[in-house]
Amino acid sequence: MTLPTHTNAVVAHAAGDLRVETVPLDVPGPSDVVVQVAYGGICGSDLHYWQHGAAGESILKAPMRLGHEVVGTVVRAAADGSGCAVGTLVAVHPATPGKGDGSAYPLDRPNLSPGCTYLGSAARFPHTEGVFARHIVVPATMLRPLPTGLSLRDAALAEPASVAWHAVSRAGDVAGKRVLVVGAGPIGLLIVAVLARAGAAEITVTDMHDLPLATAGRVGAGTTLRATDADAIASVQADICFESSGSARGLASAVHGARRGGRVVMVGLLPSGEQPALISLAITRELELVGSFRFNGEMDLVLEALADGTLGVEGIVTHEFAAADGLEAFDVARDSSRSGKVLLLF
Repeated sequence: MTLPTHTNAVVAHAAGDLRVETVPLDVPGPSDVVVQVAYGGICGSDLHYWQHGAAGESILKAPMRLGHEVVGTVVRAAADGSGCAVGTLVAVHPATPGKGDGSAYPLDRPNLSPGCTYLGSAARFPHTEGVFARHIVVPATMLRPLPTGLSLRDAALAEPASVAWHAVSRAGDVAGKRVLVVGAGPIGLLIVAVLARAGAAEITVTDMHDLPLATAGRVGAGTTLRATDADAIASVQADICFESSGSARGLASAVHGARRGGRVVMVGLLPSGEQPALISLAITRELELVGSFRFNGEMDLVLEALADGTLGVEGIVTHEFAAADGLEAFDVARDSSRSGKVLLLF
């Protein structure tokens, strides 16, 4: 096919300044492919760039295309013959590990490599452009072919589900365990789904709103609690807690809800800088506080689980908007009382 020279994209210019505009299509290199995007999922980091001009310590210094959760179809294969053929349905793995400044890291955990880049991230400057666009140019190594029978629509959760799968792996063996998940946004809900698949015995979920709590019950939670019910949360006494709200109060709930000797997996990204934390309680209870950041090779496992139906994700996607209506989509996505995962259709 003849490729366009320009493509429609969702671009954050500054805090509060989000635009759907036409941008030049990148020129493919020898090992690059061109993908026609079908769906893109709006992530919390996309919302932060739009609302605050920053996501954690990644500060927007110039206009940047948003998006890192996309699936689509290969419309031009790599000139060097690497990667997927034209017509292949694919999910995009947004990370590119790198040595960076040479700081030490575990080689089997490339998500921690100091030079790692991520699509749609302002962590470095120039920024790493995102993939909320009708056509994108990406390295062939980023593509993951969909298993036979898995549709693009059903694969649209592959990237956030990989984040959830990685978080559960950081908890160790969850089979037969009592688990508390704090925060039922899309990542929290996907953690519940992965936990249910992995055989967790009891899953309790907290949130502020009715919609996410109802969805949590559909994907595997046995008990749901209001995030304001401190006594009920403290009585859970979970073997493993997941903090996925990205708030200091959520972390406090996870610490209170853990049994002595339990483990707290911190998934939600708190704001940059010092944060209040119940460290004395973590010490006297000998709690293990474990970080979880992005993911590595989990996407292959997620795609297989989505294809065979063992990863239940019913109700997590609540809205779909044409990319041209991106401003409305972002406005809906920021209101967790009425939305879960919001998809853009390209």
